[in-house]
This record gives sequence, structure tokens and C-alpha cells, in this order.
Amino acid sequence: MTMRRSRGDGGLHWDEKRQRWIATANLGFDPSGKRIVKRGSGRTKTEAKNKLKEVMRDHDDGLAIAPTNYTVADAVNDWLKYGLAGRDESTVETVTGLSRTHVIPSLGARKLRDLSAEDVDRWLAVKARTLSTRTLQGLHSCLNRSVKRAMARDKVKRNVVELCAVPAGRPGRPSKALTLVQAEAVLKAAEGTSMYAYIVVALLTGARTEELRALTWDHVFLRGRPDANPPQPPHIAVWRSVRRGGDTKTRKSRRTLALPARCVEVLWAQFEDQGWERLAAGDSWEENGLVFSSAVGKPLDATNVRRAFRAALKGAEGIDAAEWTPRELRHSFVSLLSDSGVPLEEISRLVGHSGTAVTEEVYRKQIRPVIQTGAVVMDGIFKRAPER
Repeated sequence: MTMRRSRGDGGLHWDEKRQRWIATANLGFDPSGKRIVKRGSGRTKTEAKNKLKEVMRDHDDGLAIAPTNYTVADAVNDWLKYGLAGRDESTVETVTGLSRTHVIPSLGARKLRDLSAEDVDRWLAVKARTLSTRTLQGLHSCLNRSVKRAMARDKVKRNVVELCAVPAGRPGRPSKALTLVQAEAVLKAAEGTSMYAYIVVALLTGARTEELRALTWDHVFLRGRPDANPPQPPHIAVWRSVRRGGDTKTRKSRRTLALPARCVEVLWAQFEDQGWERLAAGDSWEENGLVFSSAVGKPLDATNVRRAFRAALKGAEGIDAAEWTPRELRHSFVSLLSDSGVPLEEISRLVGHSGTAVTEEVYRKQIRPVIQTGAVVMDGIFKRAPER
């Protein structure tokens, strides 16, 4: 004899319009008095019943709104769209690139509820064959944050990504430093290009590329302040960067640097050339007061600078332009000063590092010191450029 289902057990019926079997279960009433009904559908009775079991399992686990077809791609896209509010523009660009290039193509089609720690481990192991450890950490972070956000919104029970360790990837490309001979070759090759002043200032002051891209003329003092007590030589105030909020990398990175004579000369020329560019651009000019800008006054991004830098290096003897980046001018500055016998503590002050007790002491006491050591030594290393 067939047993009659108890009241509330739900049922199983064929939906002619959808051409699917529908399994239902009644779970009582919500606080407003509305009946709670859960459904599962499939091409067969068994498939519909299994789908209903999955829905019931989510309900029992407290995931009452979790859709069974929610994928990893849905979770990642939701995080990219809503989970990055207030982040720096460059950070958003970076994580978006990592997610769309590596995460979504490999794991995006996987249902989030079915994603396992083994899936993540295998994915990271494959990526480790071609990517650096730092990039792998970035990928793991993107997926981890996406799943964590989905878990907080009842899309999945747990975050399996947190259970997975990041494997060691390929070694990253080590930073390099120019020798004196190479530095002279770079300066010679860059002369006459739009990047000449940028390269000279970066190499002879050690300023970070994000600091130079944000440098404005009101922070450049090419005549110095001879009437100050004590008198101040020509200098730049490295107090801004293109980072979020315009701050330097750390507060201790704020520093005022005396300019070598060669920097003073190229910056005067840069000021004059920019005046002609402003005149040529006319109404298209966008005034931002930047020392280094596009032909219409707009800020330069990292890609602009890297591309122009490598173009300027073409023809430099003993230099493969494709193997060098603008940030390595800063490494070269440190290397050249060290080779010339400048103490590590002084170099640390010049580049805005905070790794020594001397640096800590200096930045506590001095509000606006003009650090001249770099300019003096660089004047000795790179002789004054010939008159043009």
C-alpha cells in the first residue's frame, strides 16, 4: 500500500511550460506569515529530487538565499564591482587584471559551492610554473577575498581558499643598477628626448618614479633660497606622490633634496620646453603644474613613463633597453653613492628609507632639512654638462 506524504512534505510534478520536473518542500511560515517553499528542478525525477536536497542542505546550514548556480566568476565579479570601494585606482587596476587574466578563465565556470581546496591547490600549482611567488600571492588574495565576500552574503558555507597555501613560484626578475659607464651611456642616449630631464633627475636624486610623476613646479626651487638662514641651495621638495591621497610611500619619505648642477640645468630647460608645449597645445592644455607631463599637461602614468624611458635608452652602448625600468635609476643612485663611499645612513636619508636609527632621529627633529650630500657627490661623479 502506497504511503501518503505527510502534510508539508511537498511534492513532485511535471512543469509542461519548462519541460522539467519540479520537486517542492514546504518549510512552514516566515515571520510575516508567508509560506516558505523550496524548489528543485531537473529533467528527471531523480535530478529534481537531488536538486531539492541541495537546496534543503543550504537551508539547514543557514544559507537560505544561496543560488545553486552561483559560480566563482559571479563571486569574483561581485567583489571587483562592490568590494573595492575606496581603494587606490592602481590597486583596482592591478587586481582586476589578475582576476580577469588568471582567476576567471581558470576557475570562473566552477560552481562556488563545489569549489574545493584541491581545485585551488591544483590551480595554484599550475600557475606556479610560469608566475612569480608575489603574483601567486596576489591571485590567492583575489580569490580569497572574493569567496570571503560571498560567504558573508550567504552564497557559500565556507571559504576553502583560506585552507590553501601559496606555493613558491618562479624567481622574480632582480632589480639592477647601472654602473658609472652605463649611466653615462644612458644620459648620452637620452639627451634630446622628452625623457632626458626625467632620467637625469631620477638618476641624480634617487627619487621614486611615483614621486617624480607627482612633482610640481611649486616644489622646485631652482634658484634656492640664498636669503635663508642658513642659505639654501637649489632643491626640490619630495613631499608628494601619485599614491592615494597624494602622500609619499611613508611619512619618512618626505624629504627636501639639494639638486646637483646638472639637474638644475635640465630643469631650467624643461621649464622652457614646457612653456613652448603649453603654447602649442593652446586650449587643449590641461594645467596641473606638473614638472613632468604629457604634451598637453596631463599626468603621466607608469606605462607612459616606462615606454618613453625604454625608447630613450635605445642606442645606449652596452644597454638593452627592454631589460631596464625607470625604478632602477633609483637603485643606480644608491649603488653609485655607495661606490663613492657615502655612509649607508646618509644614503638612507637621501632615498627616504626608514631602516636605521639615524634616519629615525633625523626625521623626528628636522622639519625641512635640505640634504646636500647627494648633490655634492653627484656633481663629482657627473661633471657639469657642456653649455648648449
